[in-house]
Amino acid sequence: MKPKSVFLLIFLFFFSAFFSSFAQQLTVKGLLEEVEVIRDKNGINHIYAQNEQDLFFSQGYLAAKDRLFQFEIWRRRATGTMAEILGPRELERDRGVRLFQFRGEKNKELKHYHPKGEQIVDAFVAGVNAYIQEVREQPENLPIEFKMLDILPGFWTWEVVISRHQGLLQNVQDELKYSRVVSKVGPEKAKAFYHFHPNEPNLDLPAEIPHELLFKDILAPYNAFRAGFVFHPEDVLPEFRNRSLGFLAESKAYQNELEETLEMEKFNIGSNNWVISGEFTESGFPFMANDPHRLHAIPSLRYWVGLHAPGWNVVGAGEPVIPGISIGHNEYGAWGLTIFETDNEDLRIYDIHPDNPTQYFYKGNWVDMTMVHDTIKVKGQVDEIVTHYYTVHGPVTFIDKELNKAVAVECAWLEPGGAPYLASLRMDQSKTWEEFREACGFNHIPAENMVWADKEGNIGWQATGINPIRNSHSGLVVSLGDGSMDWEGYQPITERPHLTNPATGFFVTANENVTPEDYPYQHTIGYEWADPFRGDRIREVLAEGRKFSLEEMGTLQNDYLALPGRKLLPYLLDLKLGEGNYISALNHLKGWDYRLEKSSIAAGIYVMWERKLRESSKALAVPDEAQDLVGAISMSRVIEWVETPEKLFSEKASEQRDLWLSNSFKMAINELEQKLGTNQSQWQYGQENYKHALVRHPMSLALSENWREKLDAGPLPRGGYSFTPAANAYGDNNTSGASFRIVVDTGDWERTLGINTPGQSGDPESPFYKNLFELWANDGFFVVPFGKVQVEKMGVGKLVLMPN
Repeated sequence: MKPKSVFLLIFLFFFSAFFSSFAQQLTVKGLLEEVEVIRDKNGINHIYAQNEQDLFFSQGYLAAKDRLFQFEIWRRRATGTMAEILGPRELERDRGVRLFQFRGEKNKELKHYHPKGEQIVDAFVAGVNAYIQEVREQPENLPIEFKMLDILPGFWTWEVVISRHQGLLQNVQDELKYSRVVSKVGPEKAKAFYHFHPNEPNLDLPAEIPHELLFKDILAPYNAFRAGFVFHPEDVLPEFRNRSLGFLAESKAYQNELEETLEMEKFNIGSNNWVISGEFTESGFPFMANDPHRLHAIPSLRYWVGLHAPGWNVVGAGEPVIPGISIGHNEYGAWGLTIFETDNEDLRIYDIHPDNPTQYFYKGNWVDMTMVHDTIKVKGQVDEIVTHYYTVHGPVTFIDKELNKAVAVECAWLEPGGAPYLASLRMDQSKTWEEFREACGFNHIPAENMVWADKEGNIGWQATGINPIRNSHSGLVVSLGDGSMDWEGYQPITERPHLTNPATGFFVTANENVTPEDYPYQHTIGYEWADPFRGDRIREVLAEGRKFSLEEMGTLQNDYLALPGRKLLPYLLDLKLGEGNYISALNHLKGWDYRLEKSSIAAGIYVMWERKLRESSKALAVPDEAQDLVGAISMSRVIEWVETPEKLFSEKASEQRDLWLSNSFKMAINELEQKLGTNQSQWQYGQENYKHALVRHPMSLALSENWREKLDAGPLPRGGYSFTPAANAYGDNNTSGASFRIVVDTGDWERTLGINTPGQSGDPESPFYKNLFELWANDGFFVVPFGKVQVEKMGVGKLVLMPN
């Protein structure tokens, strides 16, 4: 065991012994009554309040205490105030954020999420601000990041909680890419290399839209609004600063790593969830398992908490900046989520008046754009005065006076109810499948596959999300804003796909298309789905029809079997490669079990070959004029072309396919030799130079080496990749996947298994900052207590919050 791990165990032992007899008391202004908080050995706060207001006040207070810097970055991104601390380079982001801000009525917005939504959010915000006030008065207690940047945290409002800036929004950026590709090669050729399904989309571009407009920067404010960011050395005080001349190169490499992940994972950064009937479990009660996949971060995107008060008895995780719990269980049932592909954005193109560029043509009339004036503070320079423009459809991102065109983005998520995950508040109090399904009807963003399992033996699935009804176009390419292609309302969520107690005894979703073929509203189903390999592998295991243990569900979440390997490898093994190093590499793959284990040489060889095969497929399938516009080819398409080569090659299809396979394999071996040396015994998958987990703090690249070591987590070896149930990213670094996992036996809430990485706290000085990273990297779990007796047994600290 590593010295740090030993130190942590010793610390927690004495921490627990000390607090078993003594509880810390803390007076907090804003509370109505005493609140008891027990922190368990894994860092989870279990909150026991005597009323609802104090419950959510305390949730906000404690989450801010644990994750203050994360809260501050969220607040600044939500309010468009990054330029205030980072200067002019963040001005366009702030402009974009403010352009796409929700500007609706508070009560209508918050009541959507819960009948007491306004009171809950106000209490949560008050708790956040109570802690912020404390540390502003005692700045010596601020986390180190504030000292590095020489800033103080700002106060929250309800608008910060409901910000859409970090939501999983779809798909206007792709819409522009598809439009550009279609303008070059036409709809039919585009359909041949994209993997649209289960229905065929209309990709025809309206004749009224000039092609040259598509190649201008018409989405710049939206792209800025959605972009990630990197701190620079000059942002921090000199004593913390990275003085290396290599910052720009490091920063570029980091951005390339993330861009590669987002491109190669395009439809595969998603999640797994499943529910299984008690007929197939050792306990005789249904199980629920969920592992949402997102980009990894320090601190984690997810935050565990237990919420206990009259009317509330729930444990699980959500985003720390949002009240309630989005994935977890109460005393009646358990639920989890994955993304259900839904296109809730459209890119609208308008004619504008030749004499007045702020008038657009809509339904036979010239209509004035709505204008909102704004002021953005910019560090080191005078305030920036900006004007935001809006059409009847939404924010205007581009006005072209030369072509007399304007561009706007219609966003269903700017309707009331579009704040990500906040509708989970209703789910947290559900007592039955019927109540849970009703609660799902309020979940607009992101569109999700919500699954449920309860102690009465029921399992169910409900697809959610605000879904525009398009009867005039597919939504995959740009559309006219003149009124001829308007949405015809939104599909009722109760009409979205769902099922109860399926005959199979289980149901699985992993972002692939799981819509039944007889679903009556096929025109409401999207065209862009994840490849099915993760879901197919999970179904393959669950279909064994035996009694599963809860631990086996955790093992399945970390399953490394790659179904693409099973499909592709037989074609490669039939080839004659002729040369010694290629033959010896091929021999490693004979008899391989298709598992991407972190010690496997065969896995290392296979993954590199698959990468090269996938990369080279683009050169074969995409016309030259669109090469720079098309990203990664879907794995399903690659396998389809290998299995039926005549779909890719017009002549001597089998011979051309075999040449493609062999050439890509030789490219892979050459790459491995350059990467890991010529000794094939050193080509193990899951090593620092090949497959690992290194999670960087958001300020990492701006800081000196000693601070990076303190703030970053890793590297540690990893296995798996995008298409295994353990979806540990496609590139060398495990930049995405499940930071949080949960497995629940509805027959015994005290057996719940969970994980989070790297820890619950975002404060580097906390013992809960990186304490879970090694356990997570080794595919481990901890037990999540629920009842107070068990919580107290696992407690290492007790805090009593006292009203002032």
